[in-house]
Amino acid sequence: MKITRKRLAHIVFESDDWASKTFDIVLLFLIFGSILISILDSVASLRATYGDFFWWLEWVFTILFTVEYVLRVWLSRKPRGYIFSFYGLVDLLAILPSYLSFFVVNSQLLAVVRALRLLRVIRILKLGRYVSEAEYLQRSLRASSHKIMIFIGFVVTIVLIMGTLMFIIEGPEHGFTSIPVGMYWAIVTLTTVGFGDITPATPLGQFVSSIIMLLGYAIIAVPTGIVSTEMASQRKKADRPKLITCPNCGKDDLKPTDNFCANCGISLR
Repeated sequence: MKITRKRLAHIVFESDDWASKTFDIVLLFLIFGSILISILDSVASLRATYGDFFWWLEWVFTILFTVEYVLRVWLSRKPRGYIFSFYGLVDLLAILPSYLSFFVVNSQLLAVVRALRLLRVIRILKLGRYVSEAEYLQRSLRASSHKIMIFIGFVVTIVLIMGTLMFIIEGPEHGFTSIPVGMYWAIVTLTTVGFGDITPATPLGQFVSSIIMLLGYAIIAVPTGIVSTEMASQRKKADRPKLITCPNCGKDDLKPTDNFCANCGISLR
């Protein structure tokens, strides 16, 4: 049976029949396999024993993904559009690390970026119903972006001031060799991570540290509250019934279920 270019394009780009679904499922297994090989290859003991085997497998995956990428470009109605699309760039990034390994040591381990290709599972497993939820979250984040930017600016200001104070209070003899180092310590302390690589030794420095720690607990809740409030607002807008306008008098708060205008009494049906 001869496969035409149109049929091949359907198999590669669609997922609504046995052949196209099989192609996508095989592709997913290849992605999982290549990611697993990259992870195992990073383990020194396994690399020492199976390094050559991993190398050959990685190139098998790379060649298959390269053929698939070229096939997608060739079959696309607008090749340029596919190449510069999100999935097109992800597909390209999935094969570049192996070729870069000729010039940059261990760059083949970056092949784990192929995990982004698993996003195709949304199309394969018919999870499109979750796209609207993702868009709802995206709208909430976009609506709260200005507030979050102001919040980040406020945090950066605190980090700058506290980092400078610790540089003045503690000094190089206690590890605070510069203002950037002090800012690094302030960020680590403010986020309550506390690596412990730099610690204040003077009573005043410890007092300032305590203030920053308390600020950290207070600040953590702020971005969560901003986004949560915006999400509640977006959900309220989504659940609110769409109102219609009376064509006669212009009253604009009528419900779609209304038969007559509450203002002028004209029929809306």
